[in-house]
Amino acid sequence: LLVEANRCADHTVFISSFLENLFIAKGINSSTSSVILNGGTREIFHGTEGEKWSGNGPVNIVTHHWGDNWLKGFDIYKKLDEMLSQKKWKKLISFTYIGHLPDGFQFNNAELIEPLSGTVLADKLRENHVYVTASRNEPAGMHHIEGALCGLPLLYIESGALPEYCNGFGISFTPNDFIDKLKEMIDNYGYWVDKMPNYP
Repeated sequence: LLVEANRCADHTVFISSFLENLFIAKGINSSTSSVILNGGTREIFHGTEGEKWSGNGPVNIVTHHWGDNWLKGFDIYKKLDEMLSQKKWKKLISFTYIGHLPDGFQFNNAELIEPLSGTVLADKLRENHVYVTASRNEPAGMHHIEGALCGLPLLYIESGALPEYCNGFGISFTPNDFIDKLKEMIDNYGYWVDKMPNYP
C-alpha cells in the first residue's frame, strides 16, 4: 500500500537509511527519496546537570518505551533483571525501566516507573549513567535519541536503524555478547560519556 501510494509523490523522506533500503527493495524509486534523521528537543533533552558515574557504586542503567511489544527488547531487559538477583551484579549495576510492559511480564529486581514524557522524563533519564536499547528492527525511534541527548552513553543492539543513530556514541551488542559489552561499557564509561555532548 505504501509503495503504491508513493507513486504519486514527487519525493519521499525516510527517517533512516535502514527504512529507505527496505522500501527500495519493495519497489520505491530510490532517485526520488532521501533520508533525514530524527532529532530531539534540546531545550528538554540535554545533559546539563546530568548525573555522571564517579566510579563508585553501581552504574545506573535506564531505558524507556511507550510501546509494550516484546520486540522493544524485553529479552535483554529480562536478562538485566535476572542479573540483578546476583550479588556481584547488584554491586555493579542498577536498572530502571520507564514505560509500559507486555501483558504478563514483570520485573523482580529492576525499578519500574510508569510512562513519562517531556521534562519529567528528561529529568529522570539524567539521574542515570548509561542508556540501553535492545529494540529490534527499529526504523528510527526517539528513545535512544532522548537518552543520548541527556548525556548517557548508548549500549545498543545491532538491529534496525540503531547502529545508524548510535554509532560513535556507545557500544553495540548482540544477544550473545550483551554481558561482555556491558562490562566493556563499565570499563570505558569515561571515554564514552565525554563524547555525548557532541551527539547530533
